Amino acid sequence: MQTVFSGLSPLIMEDVVDEGERIVVRARTPLDTAVCPVCGASSGRVHGYHWRTVADVPVDGRRVVVRVRVRRLLCPTRGCRHTFREQVPGVLERYQRRTARLTRQVKAVVKELAGRAGSRLLAILAVGLSRHTALRTLLRIPLPTGRVPRVIGVDDFALRRRHRYATVVIDAETHERIDVLPDRTADTLEAWLRGHPGIEVVCRDGSATYAEAIRRALPDAVQVGDRWHLWKNLCEAALSEVKAHSTCWATVLDAPIYDGPRAQTTLERWHQVHGLLDQGVGLLECARRLQLALNTVKRYARADRPERMLRVPKYRASLVDPHREHLRKRRSEDPGVPVQHLFEEIKTLGFTGCLNLLHKYINQGRADSDRSHISPRRLARMLLTRPDNLKPEQHELLAKLTAACPEMTQLASGIRDFAPLLTPHTDNADALTHWIAQVRTADLPHLHAFTRGLDRDIDAVIAGLTLPYSNGPTEGVNTKTKRIARQMHGRAGFTLLRHRILLG
Repeated sequence: MQTVFSGLSPLIMEDVVDEGERIVVRARTPLDTAVCPVCGASSGRVHGYHWRTVADVPVDGRRVVVRVRVRRLLCPTRGCRHTFREQVPGVLERYQRRTARLTRQVKAVVKELAGRAGSRLLAILAVGLSRHTALRTLLRIPLPTGRVPRVIGVDDFALRRRHRYATVVIDAETHERIDVLPDRTADTLEAWLRGHPGIEVVCRDGSATYAEAIRRALPDAVQVGDRWHLWKNLCEAALSEVKAHSTCWATVLDAPIYDGPRAQTTLERWHQVHGLLDQGVGLLECARRLQLALNTVKRYARADRPERMLRVPKYRASLVDPHREHLRKRRSEDPGVPVQHLFEEIKTLGFTGCLNLLHKYINQGRADSDRSHISPRRLARMLLTRPDNLKPEQHELLAKLTAACPEMTQLASGIRDFAPLLTPHTDNADALTHWIAQVRTADLPHLHAFTRGLDRDIDAVIAGLTLPYSNGPTEGVNTKTKRIARQMHGRAGFTLLRHRILLG
């Protein structure tokens, strides 16, 4: 019995009753003196008794109820309260209906599972607890209060995507969560930073809002841009360049260059946009006259040649593909053969598609040429992959494609020169300046836009490339935050979500 109920050792157990679904333990407090909670005086004079009924950790899958006789003692100090109830530290807590060790177990469960899920698991463990009590228990867990860190990381996460966002602040050195702010405005972050002096370094992404808040609140603090976001932005610019020059490098693959109605419409729009721009018409007015979106007009305006707006067609596998050779043979023998006849022929060969699918397949030119075996995204991925991780055939294909297009050669060189800068080093500041100047001499407009973004935040970018700090730990906390939000099906209010984030 002493082993099973070792957590009740400060009490004197008098009886244990097996009632089937539950076990009832009757106990009393020892006859030692107790300390008055107001004046601190010791007393052993008994004024009376009362019974406390609390739940304890289950035994053998059954609930355990402890009925404890607690003394009410007289305080010897004149002017103090007349009587007080004795407490049993480590076993019984004030205003609680559970023992301290059961409370610890309940807190561990609700800390991980919160309300409904925590209540269901506790019911399996023979601890009856409603979801509302589980949430109240969770919110009573005290939040950690640590020192103000020297280096912090800030990032935003969505409370409701595209509508409401919050900001998480962590210690960038120990990865501990410091605080969660209710929005991502500059004023909120500025007020928090002013209330926490002593911060020397702030790691962030490319957010101009956070940059402004840090400049206003901590003008002497070092802002560190995140290297991962720099590489991500370069990847997006590289993909845009590969797409823009797809009509150039795709000729090496003998891929079909789509010259159908869509291509003609693209070329006509390019001439219309540049015709208006040459007359001095603004971008917004061009969009109104041509009835196009402003971003579409901007894309056409950035292209200095109409061919850069054409794209190599990307086709998915089709039901007609297994019959391509038959179609080629028949169309070479009889160029005027009706599509209806071809449809009936391949139908007998096992084709299960419809006539419209065959019409579309032939009109796109796919029956007369091979499907391109590399997409712009795949080529961009090869350009951005570490050369040591590429297979020999990928090296050969990449060299072949970049050699066919001067812009692709310049792009590959720019990526190779930028990648080493992501390893922090004191010499990276000069290397970055040289890289920006070199890229601007190349005919790569999307990379030019990337360099303009670097210039707008050049101090933070240089700090990110020269200092060992990163915003990666903050991104990791955001990943865990998304897991917590999904676990609660997006129904958690900010107070509850903040509590769970800070508890880790």
